[in-house]
Amino acid sequence: MSSEKTPSISRRKFIQATGGLAAASAVSGFTLPNVHPGESNVIQVALVGCGGRGSGAAVNALATTSGPVILVAMADVFPDRLKSSYENLIQDHRPQMDVPEDRKFLGFDAYKHAMDCLKPGDIVILTTPPAFRWVHFQYAISKKLNVFMEKPVTVDGPTSKRMLQLGEEASAANLKVGVGLMSRHARNLQELYKRVQNGELGEILLMRGYRMHGPAGYFDSLPKPNDISHLDYQIRRFHSFLWASGGCFSDFYIHIIDQACWMKNTVPVSAQALGGRHYKQNAEGVTFVDQNLDTYSVEYTFPDGAKFFFDGRCVNGAAGMYSSYLHGTKGIAIASRAHD
Repeated sequence: MSSEKTPSISRRKFIQATGGLAAASAVSGFTLPNVHPGESNVIQVALVGCGGRGSGAAVNALATTSGPVILVAMADVFPDRLKSSYENLIQDHRPQMDVPEDRKFLGFDAYKHAMDCLKPGDIVILTTPPAFRWVHFQYAISKKLNVFMEKPVTVDGPTSKRMLQLGEEASAANLKVGVGLMSRHARNLQELYKRVQNGELGEILLMRGYRMHGPAGYFDSLPKPNDISHLDYQIRRFHSFLWASGGCFSDFYIHIIDQACWMKNTVPVSAQALGGRHYKQNAEGVTFVDQNLDTYSVEYTFPDGAKFFFDGRCVNGAAGMYSSYLHGTKGIAIASRAHD
């Protein structure tokens, strides 16, 4: 009798092949350099931002079966979030957890220490509030790390320009960068994209998108407690502050807007919008701290004159809706549809 051993997949081939980090399907065109000939095939991962999204992304990474993945470092501003994330991850992924106390980093410079634990070609997960994304991305590029980052990736115009430039630098360095824009990883939307590009709908003249829901995340924030600084309070409640999150529009509506840009293979050249809000209070009459609007209505214009109309609503009692449609000269397509 003889037994055959399954060959161990290399670090480079794993990052090219795996979908567990969402990076491969997002940037499958990149080829990683062989930065460490003869090195261990283990892919080391660092987690920067240990909230719910970061912990979820780490679970996805550690659940990958295409290659050996180990979490070796964690970073956050808040000790309680790092502690909670670590305890939750180690319950189900103990064999893939190698994060001793001296690789649990706290503070605003913790991201550097976590990435310093990695080798070129390893992976860092960036899941802090997006106000810090460009700073962390810039450092990851300097360390020659592949990146998975959660959306949103910017909060305003200047940081958007920075991120576009950093994206070009990452591409030039042959690094893989995946972003948690879920539509790009949905097979039904990938198929729709192919059909649109093949001309089955003709010329796309109009697109429509709708997202209606109640407050979620860290929106309805009560006034700052006395035992926390203004900065820590705003980072913890980042959805309520535009500088930290880009707000509801950037965080939630980005998915449907991304669908439209993807199908058109370009971005709008102009937009005009309306919005409104009223001040909301809890049951005791305390006014919430929140910079978001309750309603949004935007008309986007693409370079070829095509229009995309988006309506969003984030208020208690809103009928839930998540839908988008494409209108072409040969037909109409449903890109996404729920609860309408």
